[in-house]
Amino acid sequence: MAELVLHWHRRDLRLQDNVALAEARQQSAKVVGIFCLDPAILEKEDVAPARVKYLLACLAELAENYQKAGSQLLIFQGNPLEVLPKVAESLKVHTVYWNLDVEPYAQQRDHQMAIALRQVGAKIETFWDQLLHAPGKVFTQSKKPYSVYSPFWKNWSQKSKAAPVTALRDCQGLSDAEQKLAKDLGAIALPTLADLGFSWDKPFTVPVGETASLGQLDRFTENFIEKYDGDRNFPATDGTSRLSAALKFGAIGIRTVWQATETALNHCRSKEAEAGVITWQQELAWREFYQHCLFFFPELAQGPYREEFKDFPWENDEEKFQAWCAGQTGYPIIDAAMRQLNETGWMHNRCRMIVASFLTKDLIIDWRWGEKYFMQTLVDGDLAANNGGWQWSASSGMDPKPLRIFNPYTQAQKFDPEADYIRHWLPELSGLDTQVLLTGQIPRLLCQQHDYPEPIVEHRVRQREFKRLYKLVKDKA
Repeated sequence: MAELVLHWHRRDLRLQDNVALAEARQQSAKVVGIFCLDPAILEKEDVAPARVKYLLACLAELAENYQKAGSQLLIFQGNPLEVLPKVAESLKVHTVYWNLDVEPYAQQRDHQMAIALRQVGAKIETFWDQLLHAPGKVFTQSKKPYSVYSPFWKNWSQKSKAAPVTALRDCQGLSDAEQKLAKDLGAIALPTLADLGFSWDKPFTVPVGETASLGQLDRFTENFIEKYDGDRNFPATDGTSRLSAALKFGAIGIRTVWQATETALNHCRSKEAEAGVITWQQELAWREFYQHCLFFFPELAQGPYREEFKDFPWENDEEKFQAWCAGQTGYPIIDAAMRQLNETGWMHNRCRMIVASFLTKDLIIDWRWGEKYFMQTLVDGDLAANNGGWQWSASSGMDPKPLRIFNPYTQAQKFDPEADYIRHWLPELSGLDTQVLLTGQIPRLLCQQHDYPEPIVEHRVRQREFKRLYKLVKDKA
């Protein structure tokens, strides 16, 4: 009779190209999935309702796919450190498998879990799955982690990448008696978003779950990736993959994604097409760079990487912050981007950089305020990527060129030249002249007529002020 092994799902909500799950199936045909709705995560103040809804949709599909493979996904709600050892002991589980994570909370929890499971007689097997190269596999010549992206990319890109692993199939699940026992231990039907105390009624603009994400990967690599280098910066153009949420939750395997890029590269017929594919591969490397950074420098989750930024004299004007959050700054490109975020739970990456620069360099508000608001709103909110992006924009992170200030008007003129993006998200201004929208020179009377705010700050003035504060802090350091 096959031994029972559990696969503990966290950020790998799929059956295909899942390293630990494939290894579990190698050990036994009786592989059962388990997912724990962890209050330590769900009750954090930076949780986004859109992200929880996405998670539940992924879990619904995952449970279905387990049934098709002949097994089941057990859902529990509670502290996994209490739930899993109890389940493992009661069901006489031979081994618990899971894929590792870079986040400080996950690492601490996993260390405690390993101890707890061994105490009840269960073995554990852990693997790296969410990265093409695990932390410690891409080091400088002096065997240290990278703190600058360019040399990281140079090293990372030259390393051979693993192929996708076999999908889970032909399994056995729990017996009727074991299923009853699991229910007695607290296994539940998948709750609704409302059951968990959240509300999000807006449609997703990103693919949800394993099947949709694989389909989107095919569409992107077959139709859009070759133009990615040129199209990716224009928010009105559908030129990005929109796979960030799928990668955050592991609805798609990173090896599958990389293999698709290599296939696309082999089909390129021009240097421009190759540039598109390679630029997207570099974005995948940025994702890994930030994950490696968080793994080796967990203090990033709490504050700035650069010492001098620990005492930066942020103004932190609450009223201006609320105007930024609501898309009411009087800067059309900023407001369009924030409304896209608030209405869809997603924002174009170019716009993420523009609004982050505006918050930190124009409003002189602590980047951690913006980082937290993004995490409270984004469907793809990921600690490593979000923190890395915000510290890059604030000039407090790992970057050899620390002072970077985006002019919102110049950015709009360059990347939304016809103001299509602005008009889409600011319908009250859709009838105004393009140049007026791009330069922000909206007459006061028109602002009043269209119920649109005048600019809450003047960019040139604030740019000078930020530079003054920055110089003060650097000189002091």
